[in-house]
Order: sequence, then C-alpha cells, then structure tokens
Amino acid sequence: MAKIDFGGTIEEVITSEEFTLEKAQKVLENETIAVLGYGVQGPGQALNMKDNGFKVIVGQREGSPSWDRAVADGFVPGETLFSLEEAAKRATVIQYLVSDAGQVATWPGIKACLNPGDALYFSHGFGITYKEQTGIVPPEDVDVILVAPKGSGKTVRRSFLAGSGINSSYAIFQDHTGRAKERTLALGVAIGSGYLFPTTFEKEVYSDLTGERGVLMGCLAGVMEAQYDILRKNGHSPSEAFNETVEELTQSLIRLVAENGMDWMFGNCSTTAQRGALDWSGKFKEAVVPVFDELYESVKSGEEARIVLEANSRDDYRDRLNQELTEIGDSEMWRAGKAVRSLRPENRNG
Repeated sequence: MAKIDFGGTIEEVITSEEFTLEKAQKVLENETIAVLGYGVQGPGQALNMKDNGFKVIVGQREGSPSWDRAVADGFVPGETLFSLEEAAKRATVIQYLVSDAGQVATWPGIKACLNPGDALYFSHGFGITYKEQTGIVPPEDVDVILVAPKGSGKTVRRSFLAGSGINSSYAIFQDHTGRAKERTLALGVAIGSGYLFPTTFEKEVYSDLTGERGVLMGCLAGVMEAQYDILRKNGHSPSEAFNETVEELTQSLIRLVAENGMDWMFGNCSTTAQRGALDWSGKFKEAVVPVFDELYESVKSGEEARIVLEANSRDDYRDRLNQELTEIGDSEMWRAGKAVRSLRPENRNG
C-alpha cells in the first residue's frame, strides 16, 4: 500500500503499481465473473474486465434493451450472456450491479444461486447497509465485498479507453474464504480503477448519497437554475445567462479545478473574479451548511433509502422519471444550453 498525505491526514491507497494487472489476473485466473445488470455500471465494468483478459459473463433480463445492448457489445446468448439467475449459478464472483430497487426484487432468486466460497460483489453499499429495508442479508459462507467507482458507468469505460481510470473505494463486509481482500483489490484493478482507497459499506453509501443529492448533482442543478433565473429576471438574454452559469463552468473553470485545484483556478482568473469569488464563497458555504446537515441526517437515518425504494418500486416509475427529465430538458435554461452546445466549434465543424 502507498501512504499518501491527504490534506494532513495519512491514508493508505492501492495503485496498479502495487497491485498490478498481472497480479490481478493471477488472483482471479480460476474465477468466472458474472456481471448482473447491464444498465449503468454493468457495461463499463464488464467491458473493461473483458478487455483486461478476465473471464466475464453477463446476467440480464432477456428481451430488455439492456440485453440487446449486451449483445451489441459482443456478449453471446447462451455462451456469455444469460438470465440473472443462470449467470449467478455459473459464476464464482457475482457482481450485483442491478439498481438498488432491482436488488430488492431479485435478491431471493440470486441468494438461492450462491455457492459456498463465492464472492458477492457490490458497487454500492445500499443493499447491505439498509438491510432492514432491503432484506439483503448474505449467507455466512460467501465473501461480501465492494468496489465503488467514483463516477458513472460511462466515465468508467471512457476513462479506461483513454488510458486513465476512475478512482474507486473498496470494502470487505464479510471474509469467509480468507481471500476477500485480494479478490476485492484484483477486481478493482480489473475494472480499471485509477487507485483504490478503503472504506466501509456504510461510509460508502452515506458519502455517495450525500454527494449525489449535494454538490455532484442535486445542489449543482439547483444552484445553476437559481443563478440562471436571477440573470433572466434582470434582463439578461438566455444565451448570456447560460454562458455565465453553465458553459463557462463546464468548458473552462471546472477543468482548471480538475487540473490543479481550486486555488489554481482562482489564480488563473482575473483579479476582479478572484476577489469576488473569495468574498462570496464563505457566504454561500454559510447558507448551505444547514441544508447539508439536513441531507446527511436524512441519509444516515435511512429516510433517503425509504424514498428511493418506494419511488423506484412503483410500476410507473420509469414513466414518472421520463416526465421529470423531459420537464428539465424542455425548460428554457436547458433549451438554451442545447443551442449553446450546437455552436461549439467541434459541433459546427462535424
């Protein structure tokens, strides 16, 4: 393990230099890995492992769009593509990557397919942490492990193809075989993680749900909409409001943050921008801390889990979701964004 100073706290991380791809291949050489669910995380992880030389099969409901996608990606029905239960029976490592609500619905069937010594792998701590609501309690004779990429399935694949990798957390909930840790690290390398850092199932889901509802998605969407609306209310055009709210962030400033940190981004902006950002950042932090406190408590208490499972188990969930997404896409702000994106040189010259 490499010991890295994260802002004054020493943490241990695993990189591909310490746990090489060759070592991962050796650890998993006699394993068959079943990726159950070919929706969000499934494709990226399955294809990365396949490209890295591991024995991978996919479990998915036949006739679904995800089944067709797996076929298009090269998985062959009856050879490397099966039903969820059949794939689970054929594997020694079961990557349980269906949605959280989907795990609740399919768990009894998947549990019946587990054999002693199998590894039950998650990329989210939800099902295990909120077991009172999900009913997911693994048998004692299997390893229960987690590798959670800190990015969407699309970026897991795109980063791999670009020769990079998405950082992942890892955790061991149950070590029946005595090999749980080496299996976990090998799988983390196999899916193309940039580096691996330790966590627990509980901490993973608490931080993940907070992040998704907060800065990564919910907060970001809300703050963008608020600023856009204020600019429009004060007479700014949709083009100007969108450029000053979204386009400059996504195409310029956030790239500087990603490259070398917030101070680097501030240092490479005008003195007027620097002064304003430094003066106002504290005010925004003070305003949102109570909201983040409320959010974290809602996650920790299981209330967010209850909301997710209740909403996602409805028969009309997909229709309701599509309606919500359509409302966002049809809003003036994001219609303006579509026009702005169409004017990027790479889109005009294509």
